[in-house]
Amino acid sequence: MFETDVVIIGAGPVGLFSIFECGMLKLKCHVFDALDATGGQCAALYPEKPIYDIPAHPHIAGADLASNLLEQAKPFNPTFHLSEQVVRLEALNDQGSLFEIEGSSGTIVRCKSIIIAAGVGAFGPNRPPLDGIESFEGKSVHYYVKSREVYRDKHVVIAGGGDSAVDWALSLSEIAASVSVVHRRAKFRAAPESEAKLKELSEQGKIRLVVPFQLASLEGCDGVLTSVGVETLDGQKEMLKADYMLAFFGLSMNLGPITEWELGFTNNNIAIDPMTGATNRSGIYAIGDVATYPHKLKLILTGFAEAAQAAHAIRSHLYPDEIVHFEYSTTKGVPGDLN
Repeated sequence: MFETDVVIIGAGPVGLFSIFECGMLKLKCHVFDALDATGGQCAALYPEKPIYDIPAHPHIAGADLASNLLEQAKPFNPTFHLSEQVVRLEALNDQGSLFEIEGSSGTIVRCKSIIIAAGVGAFGPNRPPLDGIESFEGKSVHYYVKSREVYRDKHVVIAGGGDSAVDWALSLSEIAASVSVVHRRAKFRAAPESEAKLKELSEQGKIRLVVPFQLASLEGCDGVLTSVGVETLDGQKEMLKADYMLAFFGLSMNLGPITEWELGFTNNNIAIDPMTGATNRSGIYAIGDVATYPHKLKLILTGFAEAAQAAHAIRSHLYPDEIVHFEYSTTKGVPGDLN
């Protein structure tokens, strides 16, 4: 049994920044996440992909952003419960100031308030229905790119027609021995500029567009891929040389038991008061992509602002008679700051 001020559900960028905002108001935090590491999708799925709309960073890789946010939160000594989905919430009073949270591994935390920063929920890849694919997964069949260098001078087959497939085809064409893109139609569901660049590189022979084909089989041994079989709807077949296959068919999202907490979910989003992040249940707040209100922009920087608003609202909710004098971080500093 643990006790804390705030439980944060979700350790993505917005959840990590809410640790900092709560800490600046002397609120201790415990953080749950279904993944085995902090950083959410930025770190797990797009660690090397640049993000361009973080203030003061012309561009920053997803993994670096997550690492910086974790470093920023460290002075406030958060406690993380990773690889653990929240499975139970119980309100212990009618004032919305005492809750009990239980994780899937049996961890129980009593807290005074809750911030839901769950993004799109726990996620995993949509796997193509290929016989024996499990034996190749994690070795030569990947669903996201952790390190671009893995594919240097290798033969890579990319399956999918969305932004991820097209973006990685463009990127890996710079270093791979060959890049083949398998899609069931000639039209891609990617940004127009990216699709135009893809077709330009195809004409130059730097990328091969295998359209309209779909995946049919995998060939190899002991998890080491040698070729990928593809075929058309009318039965035309071909084998593509491959050291690796990247399959980008989207993610399956699951918010789990959170949807059962009577928070007024609509299309997997929680309606909140945009001034405070408050949900329809006293003491429970939602921020980031899981939260919605009129004209909401689903941006990381929007979530950062919501984290600050929620932290201040929680402080006022828990200590209504205490006057909090607003101070900038440049004046207040953080624990351990020697400046």
